[in-house]
Amino acid sequence: MKISTKGRYGLRIMLDLALHQGKSKRLIRDISKSQNIPQKYLGRLIISLREAGFVHSVRGVNGGLQLARLPESLTALDIVEAMEGPLSIVDCVTGADKCDNIGQCATREIWERVNSEIRKSLASVTLKDIMDIYLAKQSETGIFDYSI
Repeated sequence: MKISTKGRYGLRIMLDLALHQGKSKRLIRDISKSQNIPQKYLGRLIISLREAGFVHSVRGVNGGLQLARLPESLTALDIVEAMEGPLSIVDCVTGADKCDNIGQCATREIWERVNSEIRKSLASVTLKDIMDIYLAKQSETGIFDYSI
């Protein structure tokens, strides 16, 4: 299993929005610049985040993007799965229809356990936790750069 750029960038976009929460709305071009994500690709990623109900977009002169939910109510698992789909290390973990050998497979239980632990681990980290980690690292260096 490998989390693609969609999942990684999704977390970075959400962190960017969280760090600017309460300030002016973020423009796609500003997020693109601060996160070094191509603007066209970022626009497509925002669609997934908006469809998941994590991002709210406002059109017009004072428009832009903002979080639709509080950072403490969103987990890394929520965000990654909004970008990637259901997280699983092997196909058979997501459904019995994925494998003809499911009844006698000796390894499926192991894959289910590993998959469950990964999901639990990602579900235990909120966007607020990620913000706190980021801000602590910035505090250590004395440089408060909101581009990640």
